[in-house]
Amino acid sequence: MTLGLALLLGTICVLVIISAFFSGSETALTAASRARMHALAQEGSERAGLVNALRDKPEKLIGAILLGNNLVNILASALATSLFLAVFGEAGIVYATLTMTALVLVFGEVMPKTYAITNPERAALAVAPVIALIVALLGPVTYAVQMIVRLFFRLFGPRVGEDAAVLSAHDELRSSIELHHRDRALIKHDRDMLDGVLDLTDMEVEDVMIHRTRMHAINADDSPGEIVDQALGSPYTRLPLWRGEPENIVGILHAKTLLKAVREAGEDLSKLDVPALATAPWFVPDTTSLRAQLNAFLRRKSHFALVVDEYGEVQGLVTLEDILEEIVGQITDEHDELESGIRPMPDGSVQVEGSVPTRDLNRAKDWELPEDEATTVAGLVIHKAQTIPQPGQTFSFDGFRFEVLRRHRNKITSLRIAREKGS
Repeated sequence: MTLGLALLLGTICVLVIISAFFSGSETALTAASRARMHALAQEGSERAGLVNALRDKPEKLIGAILLGNNLVNILASALATSLFLAVFGEAGIVYATLTMTALVLVFGEVMPKTYAITNPERAALAVAPVIALIVALLGPVTYAVQMIVRLFFRLFGPRVGEDAAVLSAHDELRSSIELHHRDRALIKHDRDMLDGVLDLTDMEVEDVMIHRTRMHAINADDSPGEIVDQALGSPYTRLPLWRGEPENIVGILHAKTLLKAVREAGEDLSKLDVPALATAPWFVPDTTSLRAQLNAFLRRKSHFALVVDEYGEVQGLVTLEDILEEIVGQITDEHDELESGIRPMPDGSVQVEGSVPTRDLNRAKDWELPEDEATTVAGLVIHKAQTIPQPGQTFSFDGFRFEVLRRHRNKITSLRIAREKGS
């Protein structure tokens, strides 16, 4: 081999190494933990700060890396073609194509990316200074390429904003949580809690409220003695007072306030003016997000609100505890009614009350039933069936089999649900 061919071969090897550097750098800088880089930067790591600065401008970073990577790959392929033509003649084009494909695939792509994905933080910190210099040097070219791309998009396709993001911060967090759960680095209960926090923005108060048919409300026109008895028999400390009709809520009675009044009245309960003890009801729209409602509870230092629809009709009530339960799971005390409504059966199926929220069933069984089509399991079946089923009817959808066990008037009260085989 002549000196010229040896130099050509050496240059090709160097270009493949540079290609590996670009490929590994791209993977490392995009896969490195943002939290870890932020923590290192807070501790004074200049390289971690450099990584964060590069990732703050993803278009410039990816554009420079792609430009450099394609440049060295094309140059290496061109030099390889010249080398093989000199050695093998016309057949050298085929040999050069096969050889460079193998070299670039194995040594320029798979190998560096495999290392970078298994050691993302270490690799990102190592390559950050060089990549920062390359981004600065190729900045004008990268900017020109971006302008050309945006021009073509503007003429022939959708517009792409400069700050457009593929995933929102919520989506990135959710994907990371699910990935850690699948890798068994995060137990199910912790996964559910973290998902619950992220779901507060997507869910509305109507998804977690206690429906008006299940509200413990008291007629304000009842005698004081009857009201005291009803308050003592209720598991709740805050009770709506209605007058005329159950939907006409005139106040919220707190059991502690009632207890103080009873003590002051002594044995003569007729002295009690119960409506005067109640506080003004707070009404919120059923479309309010849970995050907004949680902030409103904290701002008003209140725990209780009545939910109304677009016509101003009372649909139910929501409490601070209802929202917190979406994060931490069921919260019970010695006065709560301990009925989850979900009963596992020996054959692997589950017997469920129709009023059980689909979200609660998914969290209890780690299932993925649709949650955006109806709030309760009964509502989901009615939505899918497009009718109110009779007891004994069965339906199959989304990989599950639903059997209606009991129905009261137009309400499904009990179902049996089982995952279909192969799902």
